[in-house]
Amino acid sequence: MRSSRSLLAAAVVVCTAGCTNPRAEAATAQALNDAANEIGGLKNDVAQLQTDLDSLRSVVARQDSVISRIVAATPK
Repeated sequence: MRSSRSLLAAAVVVCTAGCTNPRAEAATAQALNDAANEIGGLKNDVAQLQTDLDSLRSVVARQDSVISRIVAATPK
């Protein structure tokens, strides 16, 4: 008798835990997809910023060398 009560209680717990709201699951899945898309967009933005930064570094290096040549050519 005791084991049948335990089995019944376990079955009730399993059935209750297995019954979830499909709308809540769909909302959670949509939120996760939205977050993944935003993270992907942020990754693209970071990659673009890195490219822009590298380009600016090369421009600054070029200007620095031009300034150095101008200073070297200027009579003292």
